[in-house]
Amino acid sequence: MRRLCLTAALALCAAPALAAQDTITIGMGLEPPNLDPTGGAAAAIDEVVYANIFEGLTRFAPDGSIIPGLAERWDIGTDGLSYTFHLRPGVTFHDGTAMDAEDVKFTLDRARAEDSTNAQKALFSGIADVTVTDPQTVTVTLTAPDGAFPFKMAWGDAVIVAPESIDTAATNPVGTGPFTFTRWVQGDRVEIARNPDYWGTAPALANATFKFIADPNAAFAAMMAGDVDAFPVFPAPETLSQFEADPRFTVIVGSTEGETILAMNNAQPPLDNVAVREAIAHAINRQDIIDGAMFGYGTPIGTHFAPHNPDYVDLTGISAYDPARAEELLTEAGVSDLKLRLALPPPVYARRGGEIIAAQLRAVGIETEITNLEWAQWLEQVFKGKDFDLTIVSHTEPADINIYARPDYYFQYGKPEFVTLMDQLNVTTDPAERSALLKQAQTMIAEDYVNGYLFQLAKTGVANAKIQGLWENGPTQANDLTGVSWTD
Repeated sequence: MRRLCLTAALALCAAPALAAQDTITIGMGLEPPNLDPTGGAAAAIDEVVYANIFEGLTRFAPDGSIIPGLAERWDIGTDGLSYTFHLRPGVTFHDGTAMDAEDVKFTLDRARAEDSTNAQKALFSGIADVTVTDPQTVTVTLTAPDGAFPFKMAWGDAVIVAPESIDTAATNPVGTGPFTFTRWVQGDRVEIARNPDYWGTAPALANATFKFIADPNAAFAAMMAGDVDAFPVFPAPETLSQFEADPRFTVIVGSTEGETILAMNNAQPPLDNVAVREAIAHAINRQDIIDGAMFGYGTPIGTHFAPHNPDYVDLTGISAYDPARAEELLTEAGVSDLKLRLALPPPVYARRGGEIIAAQLRAVGIETEITNLEWAQWLEQVFKGKDFDLTIVSHTEPADINIYARPDYYFQYGKPEFVTLMDQLNVTTDPAERSALLKQAQTMIAEDYVNGYLFQLAKTGVANAKIQGLWENGPTQANDLTGVSWTD
């Protein structure tokens, strides 16, 4: 009997070790309307494809710094008017075609073209010319010096695409990244797989699924049941304490670039009157919104700038909660019986926050007609059509105060003096001078009460405790899986 036991033990010892887990299911609150980051404004697009399927000349690191991407290095001309990018050798797209300087030229020329549908076309407006020297070298000539150009090239809107595959990128994205697109089951999930021909370090994960779960209760149930392994932006912050108490999970709380605002249509009467916008701003109690909609997660802001940015100015006092002053301003403006349309996209911060803001506005004599819109409806009606009075949205693009210089942007501000400030910023490279200009810009939009500035969106995530490598903070809207793995 002893000999049989010994034999059995040896057999067990000789058995191969279990393979490390190499698949993951990521939960997301919103489904992207398409999968082409160069032709859509929704943050959910980048949350799936940024750094996973598509790559740019440069990219954001987890700490927000700009690091090389498809360009292994770049040189800046002595006059500051040119950037020469030296591309990594041997890079191919997922369809097997080579990625070279001609693809870079195609991407940048397409993004800046007159008929471009790129949601961040302004990123490319300073480009005068793109010249190919050889397959691995491309020079971008600018109309004026731009110290932020490598930063602009790190955005998801600037990823490199190819003419051979761009026409179907919305439903069949072909990039150069460490994962390839497998399939999109609309209304449910997107699946990606490890790219065996990736130019860089192979990811630990062989397969990943992005599962779309909009309902907070369903998201909670999916995490608890193990149907979802991680939810980097968890839609039910009220349940985080339950996850914190459960050793199976890790709660990851960080910051984002998401300025959450009550956007106002500055071209629509009576919101074209700064006194009315100021009244609305003073009617808002930010902390009540943070507590009621986000269960305490979020940092109050008084302008469109992230508090973790070293150039941030705390201007919350300019639009401090003061309902009595709000009523006075409405009286002075000769406005009474005001009723405004409040269009709310799907995110929890918007739907819950909208109800709270509607009550706060009602308290000063402003009624709201709330319309709940799906994401595609919001993009079409509000973002593109500018058919709204008020809306709530989190702007998750990094350092995007320059959107206020666009008169045709959806909240329609574009004050000439602000445009001049941004023009100055674009040609300024000295850090101290740039900081001063950014502080002026923050103050100008705060004093013009362009929008109601609510809070900086926190990044509240939940993950299986055995997962490592997920981003804590959100320097851009992304679920970068390149460094994610499972521990034993």
